[in-house]
Amino acid sequence: MAEVIDDFDWDNVGATGFGGNYSADQRAEMEKMYGDTLTTVQEEEVVKGTVVGITDRDVILNIGFKSDGLVSITEFRDLPDLKIGDEVEVFIEDQEDVNGQLILSRKKAKIKQAWKAIYDALELDTILEGVVKRRTKGGLIMELDGVEAFLPGSQIDVKPIRDFDIYVGRRMEVKVVKINSAFDNVVVSHKVLIEKDLEKQREAILNNLEKGQILEGNIKNMTNFGVFIDLGGVDGLLHITDISWGRIAHPSEVLQLDQKLNIVVLDFDEAKKRISLGLKQLTPHPWDSLPADLQPGSKVKGRIVNVADYGAFMEVVPGVEGLIHVSEMSWSQHLRNPQDFIKQGDVVEAQILTLDREDRKMSLGIKQLTEDPWTRGDFGGKYAVGTKHNGLVRNLTNFGLFVELEEGVDGLVHVSDLSWTKKIKHPSEFVKVGDRLDVVVLELDLGARRLALGHKQLEENPWDTFQTVFTPGSVHRATITEKSERGAVLELPYGIEGFAYPKGLVKEDGGNAENGEALDFRVTEFSKDDRRIVLSHTAVYNQAAAAEDDSRNAKFKKKPGTNAKGEPQGEGKMSDLKKPADDKSTLGDLDALSALRDQMAGAERKAGEQKLKDQVAAKTPLAGDAPDNAEIQGE
Repeated sequence: MAEVIDDFDWDNVGATGFGGNYSADQRAEMEKMYGDTLTTVQEEEVVKGTVVGITDRDVILNIGFKSDGLVSITEFRDLPDLKIGDEVEVFIEDQEDVNGQLILSRKKAKIKQAWKAIYDALELDTILEGVVKRRTKGGLIMELDGVEAFLPGSQIDVKPIRDFDIYVGRRMEVKVVKINSAFDNVVVSHKVLIEKDLEKQREAILNNLEKGQILEGNIKNMTNFGVFIDLGGVDGLLHITDISWGRIAHPSEVLQLDQKLNIVVLDFDEAKKRISLGLKQLTPHPWDSLPADLQPGSKVKGRIVNVADYGAFMEVVPGVEGLIHVSEMSWSQHLRNPQDFIKQGDVVEAQILTLDREDRKMSLGIKQLTEDPWTRGDFGGKYAVGTKHNGLVRNLTNFGLFVELEEGVDGLVHVSDLSWTKKIKHPSEFVKVGDRLDVVVLELDLGARRLALGHKQLEENPWDTFQTVFTPGSVHRATITEKSERGAVLELPYGIEGFAYPKGLVKEDGGNAENGEALDFRVTEFSKDDRRIVLSHTAVYNQAAAAEDDSRNAKFKKKPGTNAKGEPQGEGKMSDLKKPADDKSTLGDLDALSALRDQMAGAERKAGEQKLKDQVAAKTPLAGDAPDNAEIQGE
């Protein structure tokens, strides 16, 4: 039953309204009493509220304000057991909306509190816990009580992470390392927590580290030059050359990431904290276990692991290699690039030539597995003088070219034996490397393993016919192909060349014949032995010049001191042979010059061949230069 107030003055309730009969002091006192029952609140402030009601859409909270506030029920999904009387923190969005309602937000309260915790964690160096929401480029996105933070891939663990997806959904402890207030970006790290735990372990490992110590570790990273191994807080490098006794191109050929293995400490730089590790050192050296039956003369099979300019290295067994020098790859005396014979990765058979177990050296040969063609019984008959062959041009030199007739059999074609009609200064004017060339054997020396070959000898000497066509006094059409101070080179019929001195190039109008002109030329001299024809355009129209040439030719035939063939009797002087080009020469002079030229050409060829033989024996590249015959021929 309600309490009855006996002394209430009902007569005073009336026209003046409720409280209208109170005095000013009484009214002020009552307003103060009422105001003390309410809480003063500020917008964008986080306060605690008590749940006073729950509807299908909202949660009604009393924060001590003059009116209760509403919060959407969706913001309490993480609190399925929420009930009347529970206290929660909320954010004041608006003290009074258009409907006079107090608007609150629990979500914004959580975010505001989360940012405060993040700033406090950065300032106080404390640890936060969050959930990995998803992966992103370069790392992970974590949620710290409603605030997203970036966890870089390099800050997840002390070892490289190859699969970020395995961390999605995990709860992780992190430290705040950077905050960008302008963009509300937070960067966190889990690695720093691990490093602190590993610091003591790292110091213990480094303090007890010794050369020769065997440790256990995990491969954490792999590069072209080796692998980095985690020894339990400190990393060591296992170089690729210390992984296996045999050669490997990449560590992945024998090792895998995250593989656990035992290694030995090879070296340790305490100042730089660098640790060099070895794996192959835990097994015996292959040379120490090389089978005793392997001796010089034994045949072995292996893989080519490296090719150099001077030869190739073959792996006989893993960790044991032998050198196949380029000279032991073929019976040919002509040195070539090892790449012509063999490629890296090839599996070949070879014969042991030398074996030094103490110094761990082995030399091998491939050509020894085939017969030396120069020692075959039929070699002398097959390559007898006069026999014809077709070979491959292997190399060009200043004095000739080398033709390979078969594997291991090379012959030299001197530059003078290439053509009857053309004066070739270098073999490249006639042929190139890789061409095939028909040749005839001119000389065979089995003892010296030397073949002299010729190309022009496959045809009859056309100069036998030319001497009946280009007789002195005959006139022929010729084209000037080259001109110099000494005279001009002429292109005559049948593809041969002639020569005209400057005085024979004067035309009837007084001008000089120029390069490219085609004119009539009169033969003034012809030498079959020297393969030389001298002509004059001036003598075609100038009778005096023609008579002078005829007179000189007549004197050649009548010169004293020559035999019936016009050959000089007795020794001639070199000064007599080197007369100026415009002096009148005698037949004896020309014959003596021809004989001297033949003598010098023969000596030149033999010198070139001997040079080749010496160079091949010394296993050095061929080089050489033959003297120019032009000076000898008097041009």
